[in-house]
Amino acid sequence: MTISSVRFLLLGWINEQYVAPKIHFPYYGLSWVQPLPEYGLYAVYGALLLSSLGVMVGAWYRISSVILFGAFTYIELLDKTYYLNHYYFVSIVAFLFCLVPANRAWSVDARMKPSIAVASVPRWTIAVFMIQISMVYVFAGIAKITPHWLLDAMPLRIWLPANDTLPVIGPIFSISWMPWVFSWAGMIYDCTVPFFLMWHRTRLIAYAAVIGFHVVTGMMFQIGVFPLVMILMTLVFFPAQYHEYALRRLTGMTLPESGSWNPTWGTPRLMVVALHLFLQVVLPFRFLLYPGDLYWTEQGYRFSWRVMLMEKAGYATFTVHDPESGRKGVVNNRDWLNAHQEKQMAFQPDMILQFAHVLRDAYSKPGYPPPKVTAEVWVTMNGERSRLLVDPNRDLGKETDGFHHFDWILPR
Repeated sequence: MTISSVRFLLLGWINEQYVAPKIHFPYYGLSWVQPLPEYGLYAVYGALLLSSLGVMVGAWYRISSVILFGAFTYIELLDKTYYLNHYYFVSIVAFLFCLVPANRAWSVDARMKPSIAVASVPRWTIAVFMIQISMVYVFAGIAKITPHWLLDAMPLRIWLPANDTLPVIGPIFSISWMPWVFSWAGMIYDCTVPFFLMWHRTRLIAYAAVIGFHVVTGMMFQIGVFPLVMILMTLVFFPAQYHEYALRRLTGMTLPESGSWNPTWGTPRLMVVALHLFLQVVLPFRFLLYPGDLYWTEQGYRFSWRVMLMEKAGYATFTVHDPESGRKGVVNNRDWLNAHQEKQMAFQPDMILQFAHVLRDAYSKPGYPPPKVTAEVWVTMNGERSRLLVDPNRDLGKETDGFHHFDWILPR
């Protein structure tokens, strides 16, 4: 997060993503989360940078962990255009950091206040991270057990040949049967790697696979610091003596001789952790509440660890109709959205609906009925021919957002 914060500050992404756009796409029920003025957003990123450093070295840890979680989650809730599974993962881990005693050894806090240093912590403070990482992998693996992924090797049949110029590994991507190898290997890896990491006899081999997997995906896709996040977080599967040995060699410091962490609010913490893990199990299955093809409607798609499972693109044309005169006009999306917003909106139904509501409100006149807003949206998925995603005759300005099924989405 320290690296990521510096990248955003240096590359001008704060202005590009949160200051320059005319509109944003908030999550349903969270439209009250709005961007601060430009100086406020830079202050949030400054706080994110400092809190990341604080958590990393264990300085003013409790305050730093809360600020890290609050600042990062606030940024991620501003616009779902930029939703990524690994941002969601970082937010979860930052939340868990608020609950555990990660500053009780090898930390600035423990050096400044030796009385807080302890030699042991409750097992759940380590296990919760192991369980969370295992959920990410296993749910990602289960999501790959589909005909599209295993039998058609989609979308890897599109992605692998496009990366055949990569150094060392690029040439193998042009082999005709390689997408099927990667599809099956990816599914098996996700479904099994947490269990191999838990077993001492296979742990080193499994961790080598983790490094290889994330290095390759990092080379193929623009996914920022996520490979580094997962490679380093997965070290939590190694037993304490590995970490003690490494840190002792790096720092020359040793653990306190005695003492264990017994939090005052131990039971409430455990209840929060249990509730969190329960929600993590339930959320990926909420797509079962909706009819239709999940990858087409995307209702229940986010927050379910469905990683890199489809290649989807769309082209959306919005028309605003004046109910009084019958006149109508086609909207230039670029008058409202930046390039990334337009790209993401054009194939995600809930964002299409939100943009239609923006247009309805923008072209409404006091004392007159609101205009009708229709959309002709053509979407292609996994190399198939384009199909209409939205009923072009429905007035999206009258449709409501929410967790209900959107019956204006045409079947695939």
